Amino acid sequence: MKESTSLIFTGDIGFDKYMDKKWTDKGLLSNKILDFLNSGDHVIANVEGALSDGDKQLLSNSVASLMHSMNPEVASFLQDIGADIWNIANNHIMDVGPKGMEDTLREADRHGAYTIGAGMNIGQAATPLFLDEAGGIGMFGVGYQRGCKKATEDIPGSFSWSDMDRIRDTIAHIKQKCRWCIVVAHGGEEFTSLPSPYTRDRYIEYLNMGADIVVSHHPHVPMNYETFDGKAIFYSLGNFIFDTDYQRVQFNTQKGVLLKINLDAKGFNFEPMGIKIDRENEKVVEGELPLIFEDVKEDEYNLLEPLAAKAFVDNTKRQQIFLNPDKYTNATDEEWEENFMNPKRSGRVEGEGLDFHIICPIAEKEKDKAWKRSKLTNVVEYIRQQIIEE
Repeated sequence: MKESTSLIFTGDIGFDKYMDKKWTDKGLLSNKILDFLNSGDHVIANVEGALSDGDKQLLSNSVASLMHSMNPEVASFLQDIGADIWNIANNHIMDVGPKGMEDTLREADRHGAYTIGAGMNIGQAATPLFLDEAGGIGMFGVGYQRGCKKATEDIPGSFSWSDMDRIRDTIAHIKQKCRWCIVVAHGGEEFTSLPSPYTRDRYIEYLNMGADIVVSHHPHVPMNYETFDGKAIFYSLGNFIFDTDYQRVQFNTQKGVLLKINLDAKGFNFEPMGIKIDRENEKVVEGELPLIFEDVKEDEYNLLEPLAAKAFVDNTKRQQIFLNPDKYTNATDEEWEENFMNPKRSGRVEGEGLDFHIICPIAEKEKDKAWKRSKLTNVVEYIRQQIIEE
């Protein structure tokens, strides 16, 4: 057994829209980023969509900007940057249907990469990856509902982050064999700075079940992390290689974090690297660590959550204006309330995702200005930049 190891996690990777064909650009990643990736023993890449030439499963042209898949040639790029583990539990892996899943698994196998989090059935999707390193590491991926289509016994898809009994059993199985259990999660709210309370509670529950580390993506912006007694949650690493008009209307989607976690049998530490998308040249280069990337403990979280919720509501308004400009550019307060409180709002799962029945009342508490008591001035500054002035 290898006594110690370094795992490097990336944020979201999507090679379409502005990044189309950029996998052929030898200068896409700066030398410092390549050096950082090469410094790890494994690179765990969030492959945000199928590597397939299949047809996108569009319901209407209006959602075309939200559908993502990649040319199978991207697999060679991933191999070149050392990405030997692909997380494929995400809300785009099924955008080209079952063929996309099948093609992605085949490309991973052809290029010597393991996959976690999704598969042709739930057995494959939920199977953990074991590394005989640092006292033993077990790793698996999960994806949020309803965006990540759920795998069943005979239907391809993702390991649902809501399947708590199976997740508990998987963690227990890993901990019987390994020192470390790592959950790679694709979930949380897009374009928010701090996790929603139901997302935070879910990841903490994974730790309570016995997991040691949770690394998350999907929000397309960097978020905070939170340490506990020998454990940690990284709520979002933001974008790595991903750039769309849909994201450009939001704050901080050009920023991200590469995360190296160094482990041995006794403990772990981590090294973050700030990155940014140079949108003028469509390159990914080193950058400052985002101000939000701080350890936000529960007491600070309670002070800051109303401010973050208000910013999230405002960012969701920007999203809706982009998607439906005729309807929402000059929407009234009543029209926004109807949008947020609609029980059939697209993507809403009660208490799990886009649940504005929970988020909006928290955002209203921002008027109490509890955030003014926060000691995390950088985090406050980062969030306040996103507030729509009234």
